[in-house]
Amino acid sequence: MAKDNRFPKPKPLTSHGPARIIAMCNQKGGVGKTTTTINLGAAMVEYGRRVLLVDFDPQGALSAGLGIIAHEGQTIYDLMLKSDLDPNDVIRHTKIEGLDVIPANIDLSAAEMTLVSEFDRERILKRILKKVSANYDLILIDCQPSLGLLTVNALTAAHGVMIPLAAEFFALRGVAILEDIIRRVQSTLNETLTLDGVLTTMFDSRTLHSREVMELLHQKFGKKVFRSVIARTVKFPDATRVAEPITSYAPTSEAAESYRTVARELVDRRCAP
Repeated sequence: MAKDNRFPKPKPLTSHGPARIIAMCNQKGGVGKTTTTINLGAAMVEYGRRVLLVDFDPQGALSAGLGIIAHEGQTIYDLMLKSDLDPNDVIRHTKIEGLDVIPANIDLSAAEMTLVSEFDRERILKRILKKVSANYDLILIDCQPSLGLLTVNALTAAHGVMIPLAAEFFALRGVAILEDIIRRVQSTLNETLTLDGVLTTMFDSRTLHSREVMELLHQKFGKKVFRSVIARTVKFPDATRVAEPITSYAPTSEAAESYRTVARELVDRRCAP
């Protein structure tokens, strides 16, 4: 596939850190949050960035999608429970140099109840990431499909929010609720939080349905909609099966190039270093 040249290749960095933190957020499941977190992170590494991915979903799909066995060793849940635990002791390196992960497993599902009486519980993740931010250029948080305490923690820790949204009418229904949560976090916990953009995923240009959803997105969000689009393809499930980013599993594919384009657009928007 020919390279999309709408956005320039990011300039090399002369130094690394502190990281810009982006929360991948949508309360609807199956819209491409984890796929986007993994592949955007891998694409940013190709452009010389150091990236940390935070698996913040009890399903642990991000960890599994990069070949991390999350039940072996400590996880983000341990970091949330033990304030004296060093995040560097929990971070796992992936097969992609420069791409690291803080894993999660089903234990994280207990966080809502375990932390309910914790002081300043909405800022726990922020305190964790502050300890490692200087080592990375970008931190991407893969949020669970919910708007509970974990998501509020992610939004409180983040500089920006990115909303992956499938090109389906049902995916649009809950966006207003998510926008309300973002506004509440901005007003009470994180006044500098910004909406970095809405990324259209699972797009099929052959269908009227996808094209109509895209039009509605542009009507609602305007320039906040990424010009880059992620098309529906079997390449993503195939890459997940072998626990690799699409950029290494099928580096010359349209799917891989689409995430490189998102990475370049993110930097072009100054939403990433």
